Formats: sequence, C-alpha cells, structure tokens
Amino acid sequence: DAEGAGEMFRVTTLDPKNPPLTEDGKVNYREDFFGKETNLTVSGQLEAEAYAMGLGKVYTFGPTFRAENSNTSRHLAEFWMIEPEMAFYDLHDNMDLAEDFIKEVLRYVVKHCKEDLEFLEKRLLDEEKTKPQAERSELSLMKKLKFVIDNQFVRVTYTEAIDILRNSKPNKKKKFQYPIEEWGADLQSEHERYLVEKHFNCPVILYDYPAKIKAFYMRLNEDGKTVRAMDILFPGIGEIVGGSQREERLDVLQQKIKDLGIDEKELWWYLDLRKYGTAVHSGFGLGFERLVQFATGMGNIRDVIPFPRTPQNAEF
Repeated sequence: DAEGAGEMFRVTTLDPKNPPLTEDGKVNYREDFFGKETNLTVSGQLEAEAYAMGLGKVYTFGPTFRAENSNTSRHLAEFWMIEPEMAFYDLHDNMDLAEDFIKEVLRYVVKHCKEDLEFLEKRLLDEEKTKPQAERSELSLMKKLKFVIDNQFVRVTYTEAIDILRNSKPNKKKKFQYPIEEWGADLQSEHERYLVEKHFNCPVILYDYPAKIKAFYMRLNEDGKTVRAMDILFPGIGEIVGGSQREERLDVLQQKIKDLGIDEKELWWYLDLRKYGTAVHSGFGLGFERLVQFATGMGNIRDVIPFPRTPQNAEF
C-alpha cells in the first residue's frame, strides 16, 4: 500500500463461505495462494525506485487498482498510470520533467491528430450548447490544449494555496462544501479547481504539502512539518499528476514507517535501498485516462477507457 490510504483490493483463493481458520478463529492466510494476506497494488513506484537506483532513469506503465469509493466523473477503480522514477533528481527537477512531459504529449497530439481533434471539438461544442451559460467552458478544446502547451505552469506552495483559499469569496461566503479553516486541511477537488480555473486561470503545481496528509516515502523538509511533494492540477479534472522527492535518509524513513504503524519487515527490501548506498531521487505518477480525458474534452473518465470498472460496477 504505497500511498498508505488502505484502499486496496484483496487477492485470495480461499473459500469466502468456509475459509480455514487459525486456533484463535481468524482467517488462516498461510493456506492462501501466496501464503499470506495479499492485495492488488495501488502503485508500481516502490519497485521502480529499486530499478532507478540501479539504472538511473526508469518508468513503469500498467494498471493500478484503488478500492476508493469515489463514484465521480474523474475516478476509476482500475486505471493506467505512467510512473517515471529518476536518480539524482530533486523536487524541482521532478516538476520540470512532469511539465515538459505533459506539454510534449499534448504538442504531439495537436500536431498529429488534427482530424480527431476537429471532430472532438465539434462534439464538445454541441455538448456545451445543452448546458446553462454559467456552466459552459470559456475555451474551445484546441484553445484549451494550446493554453497548456504555451503557458508556464504556476508553482505555488501548499501554504500559499491555503492562504488564497481561506481568503477566497467561495470560502468566505461558505460556498465550498469543505470550508478551508486551517493549515493542514486535505485539499478537495473544489479547492483544486478554484485555484486553476478561477484564481490562476492556468495549470498549477502545488508543492511542499503537510507531512500528515502525504505518503510515508516523501522527503521531509527542514521545517519538520512539510514534505517535498507536488501535484499538478488541471482545469476541469483537478489533479493529473502526483509526485515527490523520495526520502533517501534511512533513519528518517524508518521513523516515518514506525509512526504510521507499518510493519518494517514488509519493506525490508525498500529500506535496503537506503542501507547499501543511496542517492537523491524523485518520481511521479500520471493518470493516463485523465490525460486522455483532458486531450479529448470528454466530460466523464468512463468514456476514455474501453471497459470502465467503478464502484458497484464490474460488468465487463
């Protein structure tokens, strides 16, 4: 559980109606296929770090599974994620790469998929006509893509973002579903979209998040309160990239694992990366379907994956 959120699917071959039990009446996973309790991964990142320490720059691309009960137009229970991992990259190198990568992909799409984009732009225009004026997008699909390609992403610390949100009109008028009252709050989609679509009017990279709301592997800053994490926020879809500089100091990592109650034995191989020579390294995860959703102008993420699997729905 790389993210520490506990949103995993269990993998088992045991009979759910009659599982083998231990003497104290608990399910005996020793008799299961893998001989222990096993889950589908939420990320290939930890393994990618091992490869990056040996090979320098690597990436994984594969299906990712989240048992998160989010029945929205931006969430899937199974999606694909591109996860680069780079040795000798700090947080700023990581942000540079993520921004360059997204821009390069969208540049390629604009250059090589003109006919498709014209069709998708017309489809989006027809769809927009059915919406109330206040809900319509100000930019056409092509303008939206060019806007991302041509503009620098604004980089803002979490602390600066909290100040902006706290003093914003929607917060003062109690229009946010989740009001921002104090530093340390976990930002919701409505906050991310306000920053991107209303305040800055361009893609935003938020960084230096509170340690308490981020994963154990992110490098602790000198203030002892924040970590070197970064999220890229896009108009319409919120977070499209999440990444960080990884914690390379063994003692700090061990303390964070202990504080979160994670069994150190489960991560022996991950800790060995720090024990036997390590380096500053960073990486990020890019949700493939969210990028496709943005590039095509589709309103629902379920329309950009062939066989969507979502809460209460595994028809395919």
